[in-house]
Amino acid sequence: MKYFRPKGRKAAALRSRKFSLMRDFQVPDNLLPGSLVVTYRRCGNKNCHCASDRGHPMWQLTFMVDGKKRVEAIPKDWAEELVGLVEKGREYKDAVSEVLAINAQLLALFKKQHKKKQ
Repeated sequence: MKYFRPKGRKAAALRSRKFSLMRDFQVPDNLLPGSLVVTYRRCGNKNCHCASDRGHPMWQLTFMVDGKKRVEAIPKDWAEELVGLVEKGREYKDAVSEVLAINAQLLALFKKQHKKKQ
């Protein structure tokens, strides 16, 4: 089996979705993985507003590298731009997962159709 190519309406719809995703999500070079969240910390100064408030905002990017969780502090003025890059990274990852799942479905359809011929 060099390449599996099932026939029929379902296979055509799957291929159409697959190629749409592949066209929309070419490999961009600046997307970010993980999640970007804001947390709050108190600085410890008794006279600071954070002593009686919820604290100073602190942005963090959490992601995995080589199976290990990494957390990077992000400057506040970078956060707005990075939120979009993290969201696009998540969309890209979801699209790749969907393309792989579609490939598995197409293989299953091909196998089913191939058995019927024999």
